[in-house]
Amino acid sequence: MIARRPVSLAVQALLATATGLPVGRGRIPAGPTAGSQAAPPYYLLYLLGTTLHGPPLADENPDATFVYQVTSVSGPKPGVTGSAGSIDQAEWMADKAREALLARDPATGLWLRPLTVPGVKNTGRSLDTEPGESSAPDDAIITYVQRYRFDLTPA
Repeated sequence: MIARRPVSLAVQALLATATGLPVGRGRIPAGPTAGSQAAPPYYLLYLLGTTLHGPPLADENPDATFVYQVTSVSGPKPGVTGSAGSIDQAEWMADKAREALLARDPATGLWLRPLTVPGVKNTGRSLDTEPGESSAPDDAIITYVQRYRFDLTPA
């Protein structure tokens, strides 16, 4: 059985490392000081559906597919009165997330950034759906939603 938590932590680490932006799992990421929250831009990572696939005949471990939602959050600059999130920044963040999670080496066909989970091999990745942007004008926040599918098998 493939445990979800180590995969979630690996997806979070991959996205944060590749983009250089903070990533919170289901909540705003922690800020630079104890007890604070990160200011935009940042990503929110949500754990969505799980599908288990029957194991091959001689194997006792099922394969799994996990779906994650990556929400890019663009918002006002801290301390800058009248600033607001922008669709340009939200789209830039969505492009960075797509590249971080899906980019492949043209020479080898392998992912540029491996998903490192002990005992698990990542056999497939894809953009499941990309509903796009939405805005909350009252708080000057713009978000952009993407859902990614990770196919996994025991290593």
